[in-house]
Amino acid sequence: MHIRVDDMVKVLTGDDRDTQGRVLRVLPRERKVIVEGVNRVYKHVRRSQRNPQGGRLSKEMPVDISNVMLICPACGAAARTGARFAKDGSKERYCKKCGAGIGQIAPPKAAAGQNSGS
Repeated sequence: MHIRVDDMVKVLTGDDRDTQGRVLRVLPRERKVIVEGVNRVYKHVRRSQRNPQGGRLSKEMPVDISNVMLICPACGAAARTGARFAKDGSKERYCKKCGAGIGQIAPPKAAAGQNSGS
């Protein structure tokens, strides 16, 4: 998954279409993300010691990952992302619109021909 926590995303479909928000949580097994201020629902809560007034709590529900698109921090546009190897050998995310690197996915690996044990 190319979307991480604290990324800015744009919602592509649904009631919150064209809304931008920050990713609060990523659920990789369900292929969903929770975006701040998007897909809000009301949960009716009974009065209790924990919640003495009761009432309706508004909370965000997960959105399918296919319905959001990452906003590139460099160009500011919603763009597709890809993965490539940087010059130092690390794997990074990049914007397919402007080509700017977005963040590291994996650290550099040791060269395949070198053996540290021999």
